[in-house]
Amino acid sequence: MTLAGTRSTKRERWGWYFYDWANSPFYSSTTTVFGALYMSTIAAEDAKSNFTLNGDHACVDASGAADTLHHCDVTVFGLQFPAGSTWGYLLSVATIVQVLVLPIAGAVADRSRNKRRILGGFAFLGATAAAAMFFMAGSDWQLGAALFIVANIGYGGSLVVYYSFLVDIGGPDERDDISAKGWAFGYLGGGLALALQLGFYLGHDAFGVSKGTAVQICFLTSGLWWALFTVPAVRALPRDHTPVDVAPGTSVLRAGFGELRRTIVSAKAFPLTLAFLGSYLIFTDGITTVVAVSAQYGKDELRFGDEVLIMTILVIQFVAYLGGTLHGLVARRIGAKRTILGSLVLWIVVLVGAYFIQPGKVVQFLAVAVGIGLVLGGTNALSRSLFSQMIPEGKDAQYYSLYVVGERGTSWLGPLVFAGVGQATGSFRLAIVALVIFFVAGLVLVALVPVRRAIEAAGNRPPEVL
Repeated sequence: MTLAGTRSTKRERWGWYFYDWANSPFYSSTTTVFGALYMSTIAAEDAKSNFTLNGDHACVDASGAADTLHHCDVTVFGLQFPAGSTWGYLLSVATIVQVLVLPIAGAVADRSRNKRRILGGFAFLGATAAAAMFFMAGSDWQLGAALFIVANIGYGGSLVVYYSFLVDIGGPDERDDISAKGWAFGYLGGGLALALQLGFYLGHDAFGVSKGTAVQICFLTSGLWWALFTVPAVRALPRDHTPVDVAPGTSVLRAGFGELRRTIVSAKAFPLTLAFLGSYLIFTDGITTVVAVSAQYGKDELRFGDEVLIMTILVIQFVAYLGGTLHGLVARRIGAKRTILGSLVLWIVVLVGAYFIQPGKVVQFLAVAVGIGLVLGGTNALSRSLFSQMIPEGKDAQYYSLYVVGERGTSWLGPLVFAGVGQATGSFRLAIVALVIFFVAGLVLVALVPVRRAIEAAGNRPPEVL
């Protein structure tokens, strides 16, 4: 029996909410804002040092003007690509690497008497790497890329364990609300951290530091925030956990991939659960990509300055807090599935609106940002809680390992589509609208999944409102 079936204290739930608060700056600041803006700039500096202007590899646009970001290539492992596509390709590589590592998180969590210790270990690994991105400077974008990949390993690993606690702290009728509150609280924390960083970034001259150094300090503070607030979160989470037996002499790595394989095999007995998971993996790829490339789209295609972009992301963060809370309230009345379908329709509207934004039109950009904020957190929060209803009892970490592995294993497609379309057409406007396909496909597939039957097939009681 899960802890939700015996006890669930207010302290434990707040501990769960607080880990969303702790890790959000890595997502909102490092990944969404400063990484997207700074990585391309650093890569462009590297490109400048490796080309001869107007020579065989001239970095010029159609008018003959220098345009390092779009028209000059950087090279890594013998591969060449435009400096402006660096971030999109890095996101793809980081997620592929996670697929090879995340099964270990589920294996260790299932085999440990103290899951929260495993959560803390992955969190501190990610936080340390995120803070170390402070040392990315000049033209050394490769160092930042390596640290970002390690940080993502810690981030993804911690999420596997973190998600599995949802079943421990909430019953079937409570999880939509708990999950939505956690996601909303996370966006509030990410927004607060970003607001403080924005104030420092915009006032960098008053602090006697350059713009580049200010960004480096923002990397450092995001990592420190993650580490600092992980401590009270981990201390408040449930301590009790009955570990899975491990055969003597079996390594954690072998056990991890063995467990993933067994989970996949056993999951075939629950095809409706897999159908929902597949639907989720498609549309969450689109969500992750939109958030990750929004700053680059605003900078490279719409020609907004960094200050406008960061303030817009800040608006998204605080609106996402309201959006996440609103999704929880709506789900109480009409159910999680219908709420998710409504959100996916709004995502399609938002992306079409983004395509028509005119360069330099701040009000249009802010309107689309508000739309993103309203649907950003709630869509994923309700998907997380709805999936928990479809997991056979006692298989929480295993199935959330499959959930996060699948999430990370497919989330390279969106950045790849964005970067590829942008490189092929020379237009990030076409690249952003190409992402609509992920939401259309997700909408159709989620609509076809009989969620109540899926929950009952897993041996669970469906919530009263579904």
